Amino acid sequence: MRSLPLPLALTARLTPVAVLACAGWALTSGPAAPQGAAGHQANQQTSTQSSSSSSSSSSSSGPSSTAAAKAYSTAPSPCTSVPAATVKSLVPGAKTTGKEIPSTDTKLRRTCSWNALQGYDYRWLDVTFEISESDQAATQEYEQRVKEKSGGGAVPGLGNSAYSVVDLSTEDKQQTREGVVLVRVSNALVIVTYNGSDFETKKAPGTDEINKGAIKAARAAVGALGGGGSDAQSG
Repeated sequence: MRSLPLPLALTARLTPVAVLACAGWALTSGPAAPQGAAGHQANQQTSTQSSSSSSSSSSSSGPSSTAAAKAYSTAPSPCTSVPAATVKSLVPGAKTTGKEIPSTDTKLRRTCSWNALQGYDYRWLDVTFEISESDQAATQEYEQRVKEKSGGGAVPGLGNSAYSVVDLSTEDKQQTREGVVLVRVSNALVIVTYNGSDFETKKAPGTDEINKGAIKAARAAVGALGGGGSDAQSG
């Protein structure tokens, strides 16, 4: 219900007081009536002060909701998040500009992909930024993804929390080793996927090579977040 303007509100509150005061004056002696009216006025003043104090308290508590504002409102450009030199070292032969994957909402999710076959060596790198509504939502998403990719370990000194895992798969005797790094920075998630195969030997690159390559790309991507992320990373 909308509040009445102050004069009307006071009028509405004082009307019953005036009626009671008149009734008291009619039933009692003269001196008692002014005392009753004064008492009612004192009570009304106290009520008004209390209401004002309550309103002031509510007003002062208002900014606390804005204090929890999101550190990131939009996803940065993923194709410029990894330096060209890093792309060349991780994905030899790939165009350093990369290719952005279409997204239904580029403010909340953006992905860039680099891939190339040099000789018989194949490498693929994906970098994704996802923006959540809050730190809590991002944390829940991060923890859920970590559970889905068991067998890895924490990556110290990266974002608020980071995790990497490397898996080996084989299809038609061809091995592929893939590394995934998940990083949370405030309300943003950075997901890096890096994999490789050798089509001549049918073997996959070593675990260390893939893991270190994925982490290197993840560090660059986290740095590309900028802004509020610098404070969040120190936490």
